[in-house]
Amino acid sequence: MVWKALPERGDPGNASADPRTCDNARTGASRQPAVRRAIASLSLSMLLSSLGSSIANVALPTLARAFDASFPAVQWVVLAYLLAITGTIVGAGRLGDLLGRRRLLLAGIVVFTVASVLCSVAPALGWLIAARALQGVGAAIMMALAMALVTETVPRERTGRVMGLLGSMSAVGTALGPTLGGLLIASGGWPAIFLAKLPLGVAALLLAWRCLPTDPRPAGTTRPPFDATGAAVLAMTLAAYALAMTPGRGGFGLANAALLLLAIGGGGLFVRVEARAQAPLVRLGMFRQATLGAGFAMSALATAVVMATLVVGPFYLVSAFALDTARLGLVMSAGPLAAALSGVPAGRLVDRLGAQRMTVTGLAVMVLGAFALPLLSAGAGLSGYVGALVVTTSGYALFQAANNTAVMTHGSAGERGLVSGLLSLSRNLGLITGASFMGALFSLGAATPDLAALAPEAASSGLVAAFLAAGGFVLAALLIALRTNAAARRA
Repeated sequence: MVWKALPERGDPGNASADPRTCDNARTGASRQPAVRRAIASLSLSMLLSSLGSSIANVALPTLARAFDASFPAVQWVVLAYLLAITGTIVGAGRLGDLLGRRRLLLAGIVVFTVASVLCSVAPALGWLIAARALQGVGAAIMMALAMALVTETVPRERTGRVMGLLGSMSAVGTALGPTLGGLLIASGGWPAIFLAKLPLGVAALLLAWRCLPTDPRPAGTTRPPFDATGAAVLAMTLAAYALAMTPGRGGFGLANAALLLLAIGGGGLFVRVEARAQAPLVRLGMFRQATLGAGFAMSALATAVVMATLVVGPFYLVSAFALDTARLGLVMSAGPLAAALSGVPAGRLVDRLGAQRMTVTGLAVMVLGAFALPLLSAGAGLSGYVGALVVTTSGYALFQAANNTAVMTHGSAGERGLVSGLLSLSRNLGLITGASFMGALFSLGAATPDLAALAPEAASSGLVAAFLAAGGFVLAALLIALRTNAAARRA
């Protein structure tokens, strides 16, 4: 991969004005290695945040024994991390715009790394849950600002492939987490899954500090205040929604309904607060911009479909093909692996053929894969399932690279952190909604709430129900993309 160095900003005679020069500024060597190291720091940030969400799942039984706790109690080790990300990611992006994206990214990496060490030395479950929430705050900062800094690190014509690389790193972290977590627990106990992030965090911090572009300091301007009220209302609203979409043992109950009503009320309150704020956290008018509003909506819809493969897949595969744990893990890893391998080639296609065209192409491939998955599974068996899964996730990798590029390059330069935070939030909301909605549809189609003892025929019926809806989700996203592109051509 070859990167062209950007011209320096600021004084051309000051070789230290841009940290992308790293040590090469003093030696006069090519700056290409410096740009690669800057990209490496952003990639490590995405890898760490996604690894943090997947590596702890495999440790839940071990943690339950270690702390003599119930399974619902140790689930908060995972839930606290996800809630912290969902609730703070938009505010983190906006703070990056106000305080400096590089500066806040460095702080986020430090918070994540320190929290990882705190997790590894937790003497009690409450300590571990609190440290995981702190780790989630660091992950939210890294996720929000990594994409925002891409446009300041590489030329515009190469943005697509870097977005594809970041998508690949996210998929690698998701796929690698369970396997790596199992190996670490076997060799060093549960603290090892958190302590292993220490060297990666230090490497990401050093690379970001030395090689990312400095934050601009515009002269003669007053920094707008941070909308703390709006951020607090949004965080509580999103936390309520995330908890509402987390079914209890009895499924969607009264507590879930109450939380959902609270989230709806919080959403209305947030709109009212932002409409009256002098410097709102989120300008409501930005959602009327076709590229941004459509990009957020398509991201949520497409990610919900990917979540369907992760939530519905294990129940179907165990019931229909009687897979043991090892073979189930291999089949389930096919999707994230395909997304990881497709990321950089997808980004190259985006740079070459354009983000709008590749957004439509990626969604069309996803539609084909989603609708074909139950048909190929019934007709060709396990190979048909894997083939359709690979098609779906490869299409998602292409869509994600294209959509991220389109949204980030159309956003205002002063709001790239906020836009990146909203884009990441749309994916998180898609994951949360997809997990709950697709799981409910699978159970409804299978005509049984007991998914642990499914007959093959019931599992097949559930798969059809879930992926008919999944295909409909992606088809809706495709129609949004076509309409947005048509409006852009008319304009």
